[in-house]
Amino acid sequence: MLLHQQFVRMAKKHAKKLAIIDRTTEKRVNYSTALIGALILNSKFKKYDEGFIGIMIPTSAGCALATVGALMSGRIPVMINYSTGAEANAKYAQTKCKFKTIITSKALLEKINCPVIDGMVMIEDIMASVSTGEKLKAALISKLPLDVVLNSIHKGNENDTAVILFTSGSEKDPKAVQLTHRNISSNIENFGTYENITESDVILANLVFFHVFGLTVNLWVSFYYGMTMVCYANPLDFATVSKIAREEKPTVMVGTPSFFWGYLHKSEPGDFKSLRLMVSGADKCPDALREGFMKKHGVTLMEGYGATETSPVISANSQEFNRPGSTGRVIPGVKVRLENFETGEECKTGEVGKVLVKGDSVMKGYYGDPELTAEALEGGWYNTGDMGFFDEDNYLWHAGRFKRFVKIGGEMVSLVKVENTLEKHLPTGVSCCVVDISDEKRGSAIIATVTIEVNKAEILKKMGAELPNIALPKQFIVIRELPMMGTGKIDFRTVTKIVQDILSENESPS
Repeated sequence: MLLHQQFVRMAKKHAKKLAIIDRTTEKRVNYSTALIGALILNSKFKKYDEGFIGIMIPTSAGCALATVGALMSGRIPVMINYSTGAEANAKYAQTKCKFKTIITSKALLEKINCPVIDGMVMIEDIMASVSTGEKLKAALISKLPLDVVLNSIHKGNENDTAVILFTSGSEKDPKAVQLTHRNISSNIENFGTYENITESDVILANLVFFHVFGLTVNLWVSFYYGMTMVCYANPLDFATVSKIAREEKPTVMVGTPSFFWGYLHKSEPGDFKSLRLMVSGADKCPDALREGFMKKHGVTLMEGYGATETSPVISANSQEFNRPGSTGRVIPGVKVRLENFETGEECKTGEVGKVLVKGDSVMKGYYGDPELTAEALEGGWYNTGDMGFFDEDNYLWHAGRFKRFVKIGGEMVSLVKVENTLEKHLPTGVSCCVVDISDEKRGSAIIATVTIEVNKAEILKKMGAELPNIALPKQFIVIRELPMMGTGKIDFRTVTKIVQDILSENESPS
């Protein structure tokens, strides 16, 4: 299924229904108007180079329609992260994917203090240049029979690339992930069937569209089913997002634990009570967060698991099958194999192994990186770089990144397990991150970073009752504000670098 064509089908079917409630600009756009807007952008984008076109616009009606318009014009949207280092990210994308044009927004560049770089075109200028004739033409085309409208836009093949997304780069340089129409549409259908998503759902789209979680589950799920999308550009504006939830009464919402913590703290009781499906992903969902939403809003916060390379959903809990602490059952159409990291054999129930994924939602590959693609995809199986295990009822449990396991004294120690144990014994509101600093002089040293000074001796004593000695942190370091990625994940690369710098400083003779 081609995504932009499915959008046209839904727009024709639900012409008068609200497609987008944009709470940043306070615009309410029905499907008929959304289709006209996308057709206008389709004709405007045709004057730019064929191939890739950058999109760097905050979560909004404008960003959603620019993404659709790009596909309608036969261009492939390259979604650019503007949350941190926007200028560097834009240049990196242009170089990596060899293209020039980036559709962005004057208001955004001013807000984030990003200079205009060569190739940038402002969406405000594009919209201001639309003539009455162009509006009329798009409106006339939109009223024609479905087949005629579909014939007026790019056709293509479901194995064509539908988007380029960059991995978070929390461990190394971002990779350019090529997701096809088939990848994304199969993930939407399988996830949607599993979670019983329908056109009558209203989704609170608070995530960024340059991240797969936001692009698939906020933008394309909404347009694919003909739902109403309520969008807001700043997921960190916790109080406003909570107020929007109260006023617009969405039924579906996804997010990351760090965002959900913010909404829990800044919301009034019952703000989120309209939600029938609330899924947390991208990071471990703490028990206290689940309990908080149930107590304050009467909503079950469920956990899911995915990756950019799998479009993204691999497994999720549902209303029917929910096991708190697990990442749920593998969704239909996706296969997961857990492999012993030493023998390569399939793991038994309860045995932790490497998570490999196969199915229509697995990416085409990394753009311009055949070696990395071959490394990640073997015989159609994508190596997620994660570790996990299945319990006796086929719920998948995430055990952390393979890179977040460290070998100490011949034992594999999970830094995530150390982190989760530490988290339980920290005072309320204190965040932590555990890193491994390995070098010839120290060997492997597990270092705990916390956001305030804590009673180390007392905490280590409590942790020692649950973990072996080799897994206990050797040192505690205070980092008042843990660096975050734009997706709400902790930036392990930066934390490790800060810790290394602090340790080197402490060791250097004064």
